Amino acid sequence: MGHRLLLFVFLYSLPGILAQESAEATVIVKGSATVAETDKNFVCATIDWWPPEKCNYDQCPWGESSALNLDVDHPFLANAIKAFKSLRIRVGGSLQDKVVYGLSNLGHPCLPFTKMEDGLFGFSQGCLSMDRWDKLNDLFRKTGAIVTFGLNALHGRNHIRNKVWAGPWNSTNARDFIEYTISKQYPVDSWEFGNELSGHGIGASVDVELYGKDLVGLKAILDELYENSDSRPSLLAPGGFFDHQWYGQLLQISGPGIVNAMTHHVYNLGAGNDHHLIKKILDPKCLSQAADIYRGIQLTIQRHGPWASAWVGEAGGVSNSGGRHVSNTFMNSFWYLDQLGMASKYNTKVYCRQTLIGGNYGLLDTEKFVPNPDYYSALLWHQLMGRGVLSVDIDGSPSLRVYAHCAKQEAGVSVLLINLSNTTKSIVTVQNDINVNLGEKDGIQKDSYFVHGLKKTVSWLGRKPLDGSQKREEYHLTAKDGNHQSQTMLLNGSPLELTEDGGIPALNPAYVSVNSPIKMAPMSIAFVVFPNFEARACA
Repeated sequence: MGHRLLLFVFLYSLPGILAQESAEATVIVKGSATVAETDKNFVCATIDWWPPEKCNYDQCPWGESSALNLDVDHPFLANAIKAFKSLRIRVGGSLQDKVVYGLSNLGHPCLPFTKMEDGLFGFSQGCLSMDRWDKLNDLFRKTGAIVTFGLNALHGRNHIRNKVWAGPWNSTNARDFIEYTISKQYPVDSWEFGNELSGHGIGASVDVELYGKDLVGLKAILDELYENSDSRPSLLAPGGFFDHQWYGQLLQISGPGIVNAMTHHVYNLGAGNDHHLIKKILDPKCLSQAADIYRGIQLTIQRHGPWASAWVGEAGGVSNSGGRHVSNTFMNSFWYLDQLGMASKYNTKVYCRQTLIGGNYGLLDTEKFVPNPDYYSALLWHQLMGRGVLSVDIDGSPSLRVYAHCAKQEAGVSVLLINLSNTTKSIVTVQNDINVNLGEKDGIQKDSYFVHGLKKTVSWLGRKPLDGSQKREEYHLTAKDGNHQSQTMLLNGSPLELTEDGGIPALNPAYVSVNSPIKMAPMSIAFVVFPNFEARACA
């Protein structure tokens, strides 16, 4: 009996014992030069058009989160945007190509979307009234938001077969809307032409030559209307899924000086009813597949339109409103932060998260307006990760993902570490490449997650040894009660929750001796800021 009891206790304790396993890893940050650069407002979030009737998989998770009905006076919403000081917000989404603008000469009543069986995505045309546009801009102004607005690129076209639309774009309504926006001095930073019309399209598609011709026409309208303005907005296109041939042709057809940024969408985890979402999020190989998209658009721009930059105009990971009990939980931050790190390495300037609020993937809870875990992940990135992207070499498990940038608010380097393992702690040493002999035979590979047996003499943070009094900042993110599908995230062990007056809590670091290794718990994320890291690129 006693032996059986001991065996039971051992088996019961086995997961905890395994969880205490640890693996050492070495990260070398190459601070001599940046490999890419992001926009200073890299983090972006979307406000979509979906009405409450938008449903998937017997769920209707949108509520009152549309640009047409969102409670713009809710204090939690304003506080969440203000915390970024300059959050980029993209107003757009699937229904934007059925939105008309309610100017006095519209010619018919300005009505919201309604269910319509043969309509685009099952909805009728909808209308943005100027009163509603005024209210949205009140929110943007008081919170310091930087606005991207997606225009209706199907207006005036004819639906000829399947998803194909033909005929010229009728720009009259859009022109009147832009003119109204200028007259009210609403500072729209960029205008985007259409949503998911590229390639084969999603709900609709437009031939690239026709689309390119109309894009040139829109640019001429912007040049004319903003001629006497102090600032000129950017023009973005096409807001679709990357198609190498279509994107390359668009750049060639439109030519230099037309499109400022090529926007593309990323939903690399599949549909919201996929039962393998969590497995995909924690699979390094699955996560790394998205690099092909970023590399592809980077090369397309280099070859066909070096005057343009790459933006992720919309990314929710999981399509069709996101994954219930996944996209709004701590688990999703493994995907989201890895995406931000990966996209930035390929010179992506802006990354717009679907959504700020709405669906299962909102940064804010649709009903209560309180932040979900990814909100704090986005805010920490925005506060800590600067524009300059640095290359890293890694000797460690594939489950350890690492990204490095110049620090945001100070000299030095910020490192993002993601431990995907649910059993193994990572003991991470971060080193500088200044004294690394890269000529050795068994040298490590650039940005490799599969390198083992690193045996080199390297410097710690610079050429001179540091004394133990110097500190680094650490921001460790874990799930409440170890439940990785919790909607509560812990920062250095303390839950991140709104203050009593609805304010965003302070995101305070732990200060750790700069010479000590970083200890990463299983299934955890850490931002680490090295204020005295010797990196010439970040000087």
